[in-house]
Amino acid sequence: MKRSGASIILQNSRNEVLLFLRDDKPDIPYPNFWDLPGGHVEDDETPEMCIRREMLEEIETDVSDCRRHAVYDFPDRIECLFFMEFEAETDTIPLHEGQRLQWFTETEIPWNRLAYGFDLVLRDFFAGRKRSDDDTPPYS
Repeated sequence: MKRSGASIILQNSRNEVLLFLRDDKPDIPYPNFWDLPGGHVEDDETPEMCIRREMLEEIETDVSDCRRHAVYDFPDRIECLFFMEFEAETDTIPLHEGQRLQWFTETEIPWNRLAYGFDLVLRDFFAGRKRSDDDTPPYS
């Protein structure tokens, strides 16, 4: 069975999305790449539970008001994407994982430096497309 992940697109009123720069450690996947906030779904949790837990751990942010946006069936995992409108300056958001947070407009995103296939996810997002649960296998 594929592993499961949950990530979130946080978007502000300026149509920017929040990304974090992964640590620059050679022993982690995608060192020094930009990434969507999120993490791995544990055995005893749903994707919704996972994204709430991860966001409290990583950026001390309550995302209980987020909604499921899409589900992606990647070769190595099933990724559940959530969306929430979010207003905050990056210097006011505690960061417990990664090097830094930054807001990006669509044209500012470092497309060739995105981790885990999230270039596809963000291109779909900015194009207004989404992958519905009907288009992918059931989330387990």
